[in-house]
Amino acid sequence: MSSICFRSASVKVEMFGVFILRESLKRLSFVRQAHPAVRRTTRRSFASSSSSRRQLNEPLSGAKFPRVGGISTMMRLPHQTDTIGLDACYVGVPLDIGTSYRSGTRLGPRQIRYESFVLGPCNYTGAAPFESLQVADIGDVTLNLYDLKKSCEMIREQYAAIVANGCKPLTLGGDHTLTYPILQAIKEKYGPVGLVHIDAHDDVADTMLGEKVTHGTPFRRAAEEGCLDPKRVIQIGLRGSNYSPPNDLYEYQKEMGFQVVPAHRCWHKSMEPLMEKVRNMMGDGPVYLSFDIDFIDPGLAPGTEV
Repeated sequence: MSSICFRSASVKVEMFGVFILRESLKRLSFVRQAHPAVRRTTRRSFASSSSSRRQLNEPLSGAKFPRVGGISTMMRLPHQTDTIGLDACYVGVPLDIGTSYRSGTRLGPRQIRYESFVLGPCNYTGAAPFESLQVADIGDVTLNLYDLKKSCEMIREQYAAIVANGCKPLTLGGDHTLTYPILQAIKEKYGPVGLVHIDAHDDVADTMLGEKVTHGTPFRRAAEEGCLDPKRVIQIGLRGSNYSPPNDLYEYQKEMGFQVVPAHRCWHKSMEPLMEKVRNMMGDGPVYLSFDIDFIDPGLAPGTEV
């Protein structure tokens, strides 16, 4: 998949679907009219309908329309209000009332979309997801920014509708609280899923200031409710100061069977062996990927809320 450009604002990018990890992308037999400026025709490889053709959306090229113009969708893809005919969709969750320090992540989805204008449909690695996937931006979910628990319930309900027909959500956040209701919705559709979590923090606290639902507790809540397959959970990039002494670190993960790869074990080495381990660990089952902005060094991304 193409890269996401981050600014200093604290944002999360959440992705669900094995197709993110694997080169062999599943092709679905949906047909949807694409935006005229980004229409691509492709042939579907179905034995029952090998001659069928469908129109695939593609990011609007800066060579065809100025990058300073157009609707502010992710990668200037077409916007639609539902997931009919989509293999994957970009969706924003402008939530930041679960954070414990600096707010502002509610503006993350808008900023990520703005930065995405310079992205093209493929990159130098050869990844070209828009040649086989129908993708659009379906806007943002509705929230109640005065009530965190109500917002989580609203996210869960809306994501249940998003994934109902098999569409894979690519979420733009938002603080990490949002992951908990999304995983609840995904469990309703797919059962327990694997997790690749890239972050400076493990987000498995039991409570924060006495509250069970916060940006620091989503993966403990998700594990408690059976949203995760604990043998297919890996957390990568954990670092920084902690409230527990070194010998007590990652006790919950050890108890649950999660794999932990601290940041210092990623320094000065190729990530290829680790990525091969992740692929083997996840296998062919459904996988949820979560990227927190603070896995980037704070010298480069100082605006994170923690």
